[in-house]
Amino acid sequence: MANIVAIVGRPNVGKSTLFNRLIEQRMAITDNVAGVTRDRHYGQSVWTEKYFTVIDTGGYVVGSEDTFEGAIRDQVALALDEASVVLFVVDTMTGLTDLDKEFANVLRRVDKPVLIVANKAETFERQSLVAPEFYALGYDQVFPISSMDGSGTGDLLDEVVKHFEDEGIEDPDAGIPKIAILGRPNAGKSSFLNALIGKDRSIVTDIAGTTRDSIHTHYKLFGKDFILTDTAGIRKKAKVKEDIEFYSVLRSLKALESADVCVILLDAEKGLESQDIHIIAHAHNAKKGIVLMVNKWDLIEKDSKTADRMEKEILERLAPMNYMPLIFASALNKQRIFQVIEKAMEVYEGRQQKIPTSKINEVMLPIIEKTPPPALKGKYIKIKYIMQLPTPSPTFIFFCNLPQYIKEPYERFLKNKLRDAFGFDGVAITVLFRKK
Repeated sequence: MANIVAIVGRPNVGKSTLFNRLIEQRMAITDNVAGVTRDRHYGQSVWTEKYFTVIDTGGYVVGSEDTFEGAIRDQVALALDEASVVLFVVDTMTGLTDLDKEFANVLRRVDKPVLIVANKAETFERQSLVAPEFYALGYDQVFPISSMDGSGTGDLLDEVVKHFEDEGIEDPDAGIPKIAILGRPNAGKSSFLNALIGKDRSIVTDIAGTTRDSIHTHYKLFGKDFILTDTAGIRKKAKVKEDIEFYSVLRSLKALESADVCVILLDAEKGLESQDIHIIAHAHNAKKGIVLMVNKWDLIEKDSKTADRMEKEILERLAPMNYMPLIFASALNKQRIFQVIEKAMEVYEGRQQKIPTSKINEVMLPIIEKTPPPALKGKYIKIKYIMQLPTPSPTFIFFCNLPQYIKEPYERFLKNKLRDAFGFDGVAITVLFRKK
């Protein structure tokens, strides 16, 4: 059973800083600007050999006309529903506020243990004079802490783990395929995730850049578990203006690096743009599995040949990175979205393959004998033996007499034949040549 701790409170009280402190890494974006965190996201922690999941949430506000505030309140409600223990974070620099009191009334309707965390208590005055103000919220215990330097968090965690019924799970994500959802801002990434899981896991608006952090979601489909990661839109460097967006892009690239398969969304109305190619190249160079999803297909006026024409145009522009499957879909209408995930899982399984050496040689040597490498300077190249290396992405060594004479076109030919023969659709393949 998973132990889950939800961090909640009004904006700018230090929830994300506490989240980073508890999971011991800078996963959540922190900034002095209120409202940086919008979606809820998750990290893993341990205290006195008890493992638990920590949920960071956006700042809770009522009576605001801000586009995101209503959606953030919904996200907080979902986090409270999931939680085993609730950490209600307040701010000793500003003291008790009306919004704290209003939110305390919300929490009283939640049948979960609630601990008051009086944050930013770096000074004796805030610890001894300001923190006791928060007993007025009606809870038995107030924990003065500093999420910046960690003081007081040990006493807080001692109390948190008392409410866990078991030891928890050390790494609930171990061995589970990771699929990252990537693309330019406003390509429909969060809408795609929400359509898949059937609820508003990520906040969705028409404003580009709504998602700032990378959001992880456990999912089960076709009898298989996997993790979906929604990411912030990746812009060109020249267009990244503010610090928050800069860190959002870094989080997206980190999600790409940790993923097994990248589902990259293209906007059907805009077609393949230079930044799309840049994102695809990132995934290709990182040797990830890749599936292209042409989103917003419902908005395109089309005939029976529109999809074929667009697919041909996209793959021609991507050459030689044109080995990945391409699916036309609509997150809004849920058109072919499950086909996208099914294909992503096929790509994952293909990427995990370890082909027996005897099978590789049995299949590939006759192909090479029929179409051998071109002779160079009157010298003939003889490939004698092939084997796969035990690497995270498929890597093959071709042993031959003159490896230095094999050129890139023939290398691409071998990669294509490996894909055709062994089902490496959407998988970046590395081919090495060594002297035998």
